[in-house]
Amino acid sequence: MAEASTPASNYSATKEELLEYYRMMLLIRRFEEKAGQLYGMGHIGGFCHLYIGQEAVVTGLEALRKEGDQVITGYRDHGHMLACGMDPKGVMAELTGRAGGYSKGKGGSMHMFSSEKKFYGGHGIVGAQVPIGAGLAFANKYRGNDNVSFAYFGDGAANQGQVFEAMNMAELWDLPVIFVIENNQYAMGTSVKRASAETHFYKRGASFGIPGKEVDGMDVVAVREESREAIDHARNGGGPYVLEMKTYRYRGHSMSDPAKYRTRDEVDDIRSNQDPIEGIKPRLAKAGVSEEELKEIDKEIKAQVKEAADFSLESPEPDPAELYTDVLAEA
Repeated sequence: MAEASTPASNYSATKEELLEYYRMMLLIRRFEEKAGQLYGMGHIGGFCHLYIGQEAVVTGLEALRKEGDQVITGYRDHGHMLACGMDPKGVMAELTGRAGGYSKGKGGSMHMFSSEKKFYGGHGIVGAQVPIGAGLAFANKYRGNDNVSFAYFGDGAANQGQVFEAMNMAELWDLPVIFVIENNQYAMGTSVKRASAETHFYKRGASFGIPGKEVDGMDVVAVREESREAIDHARNGGGPYVLEMKTYRYRGHSMSDPAKYRTRDEVDDIRSNQDPIEGIKPRLAKAGVSEEELKEIDKEIKAQVKEAADFSLESPEPDPAELYTDVLAEA
């Protein structure tokens, strides 16, 4: 039922696909770097959790998502929004609490939504999004469509009781949900080995009969190819599936975290040998993409992110009357 990752060296992708993945991962990286700068300058308040280092996970899975599939995640969510196609200007404006943001400046970093892009949050309570993700899958089955719900959560949230309750119901009702565990090795400041009796998270659904798979979450092409079986399984009536993405975050848990619980050598080793953006460059070179082309793409992405930052700071603050909107939905 549950299986470890297989070598990804033989997986192929077209030049166009590789360029698409490179652009998206670079957009997420540059966006998050800018968000970190704005936070340091005092333009972003509250909590801010950056996705730097984990870009291959959502980019690879997004390559398999089809129209109508839903995405829901926790508070490390900016990368998921961008990968879903949400406008960087609206995302950044929400981070700065402005009226031009996706939640009109009321949600901030952790609570953004886009029904148009089928992105259902951003959730601040650890693990709370997982049963909601199962609920989205229940709606898909009830409506008789072939859509799949992607419920993302981390290695820390994987120990929450509501996660197991959601898995149990999902298997009982054969719900089309992919439980994506982004194992970045640390739950806040606690390593996986210190917090989890079973450190192979792809096995977490085994007691319910849910198949699972471990995937190299630092290789975008491996993420795409290793996840196909899981998504086909859920889409074709097989029920839920657990995907453990072995990944790594370079920054602290949030912007207020100095990350003293790990060594600089550990972080530098991952950056040097497993970085998802640097890792795709040899594939691009083999496909005929020059270093000059990559530099031009980086220049374009930086300009796009600067435009988003400028928009976010120029957008007005919400009118006080916004406190009374989006509170009640009359059915």
